[in-house]
Amino acid sequence: MYQPPHFRDDDRAAQHALIRAHPLGLLVSAGPGGLVANPVPFLIDGAGPHGTLRAHLARANPQWQDLAATDECLVVFQGPQAYVTPAWYASKREHGRVVPTWNYVVVQARGRPRVIEDEQWLRRQIADLTAAREAARAEPWAVDDAPEKFVAAQVRALVGLEIPITRIEGKWKMSQNRPEADRRGVVDGLCADGAGAVAALVAERSPA
Repeated sequence: MYQPPHFRDDDRAAQHALIRAHPLGLLVSAGPGGLVANPVPFLIDGAGPHGTLRAHLARANPQWQDLAATDECLVVFQGPQAYVTPAWYASKREHGRVVPTWNYVVVQARGRPRVIEDEQWLRRQIADLTAAREAARAEPWAVDDAPEKFVAAQVRALVGLEIPITRIEGKWKMSQNRPEADRRGVVDGLCADGAGAVAALVAERSPA
């Protein structure tokens, strides 16, 4: 990933937090048919030097066969993003030498995938993923709420995936390369456009 120094973030806690907040990663792998990419919801834990990703795929999805035979795959997690118009820059009024851009957050994780067909592992995976997404609901749904025979059939139709991360990169492109007056204009403009999450990150990530 292209990483200008002012956008790069190597903080492991921030990277993992982004993955937990935006767990639908784009899983990219290569096989005999070329590159394949599928959106897959992931869990992440602190196992290993960079963390470990866990997920499951439909057995009918042929990507798992590519993953079983490859030494590395890539998972891309996209956080808040928004278009930035040069009309928000104080620099536009001063000299006009400005161009549009895009502010965004992205975390990329790489590792050697391990395909898992163990039933107990899969049951724990789907229970953990469900609990993570249902926790904030007033009446959380749990896997055990479904009939056991139905759950067993669903599990048989899945394969598990574990990716010990060997390399992880974070990029918070939030106008850190712009003068302070331009950043203030970006914050105001994003708020007016309804992109408050990105505006908050621009304010948070402004250079000291």
